[in-house]
Amino acid sequence: MNNREFNTERRRLCIAGTALLGSSFFPSIVNAQASSGTFRIGALNSITGSGSSYGVGMQKIIIAMAERINALGGAGGRKLEVFAEDDQTKPEAGVLAAKKLLDVNKVGAILGTFSSGVTLAVMPLTDAADAILMNTSGAPSISERNTKGFSWRFEATNDRYGRAFAQAAKNNGFERPATMAFNNASGLSNTQGFKEAWEAAGGKVVQSVVYEPNRPSYRSEVQKIIEAKPDVVVMGSYLQDTTIILREWYQSGYDLRWIMPNWAGNEALIKALGKDVCEGVLTVGTISNEGSPALEDFNTLYQKLTGNPGSTNSYASMCYDMVVVLALAMEAAGPNASSVEINAKIPEVAGADGTVVHSFEEGREKLKSGKISYQGASSKLNFDKRGDASPDFSINIIKNGVIERQSRVQV
Repeated sequence: MNNREFNTERRRLCIAGTALLGSSFFPSIVNAQASSGTFRIGALNSITGSGSSYGVGMQKIIIAMAERINALGGAGGRKLEVFAEDDQTKPEAGVLAAKKLLDVNKVGAILGTFSSGVTLAVMPLTDAADAILMNTSGAPSISERNTKGFSWRFEATNDRYGRAFAQAAKNNGFERPATMAFNNASGLSNTQGFKEAWEAAGGKVVQSVVYEPNRPSYRSEVQKIIEAKPDVVVMGSYLQDTTIILREWYQSGYDLRWIMPNWAGNEALIKALGKDVCEGVLTVGTISNEGSPALEDFNTLYQKLTGNPGSTNSYASMCYDMVVVLALAMEAAGPNASSVEINAKIPEVAGADGTVVHSFEEGREKLKSGKISYQGASSKLNFDKRGDASPDFSINIIKNGVIERQSRVQV
């Protein structure tokens, strides 16, 4: 992962008619004036900070898919113009970047916010600008605050993650769970969702610890957990803090197991800590749309762009779908449609009803005959009235340094 410093306030990426994808961290920057023949998009991703292991690939996919739409002649008579920014996985940085995108670059949509804290901070800005916001965040409060209907969540909500954690704990016979949560909307709602589901089934959580970000050590928090003598710890965490916590737990010698979201428990965690530390860790994540032509295409594209399998970044598959859904909504809305008009067409191209399609090209053709239902790489989408997709979950276990699926669940 390359986190070299850069000045995002001065970065601008123009997709239309330009070769953008190269071996550098970001594609070359091209200045261009806006025109009625373009629709401006902000790619607001976590290039640095705790979400950076996913954000780089997410942004590359947004750029590549916009380039592909343009090569097909654009959407709704317009080419896509992308402006890329780094939210640093921090709400404050996300707000500054979003203000630039909305006020200076005049984007009509912002794609790819990862952290719930960033999405919640940016939502009032996009709502005020009547701009579309597509995110991969999990906090339930995003749905509650989506009163104008401009937010579209491509990830499962954290309370649903919590219920999946509870299912994982039950399936594996645990009886004395504790929780550890990163102190932000995502981490807290993950563990709160677990607690509610566990207690509703008659269980008890023996200890709950909330910890602050960007700490060099969490030894005292780990010790507090150990003193409660749990048999498993359910995490609402990110990769960087999880790496520190598991290392310090392993050094303690205390025998317990871990359940965590797949954005924290993944190949990068195994690489950082080794297979012995990670042995038996349970990870929970949403399942991509297995068997879908869109997923097959995403996997090929992601491998080409990053050199890594698409399975290592499910959030990039969500960004792949974001660009397709936006482009299909633009096509449905027609030439020179406003963001409000485009937004209104999203349920008509990615809802449960309509002819099933798996690509922009196929969807554009079928739109001539009526409603379509784009079923993407990340899931079948089928957005509900709150703008939330509803993917299934996979419960996985790390064995001898390899992540294996235990079961598939719906919650």
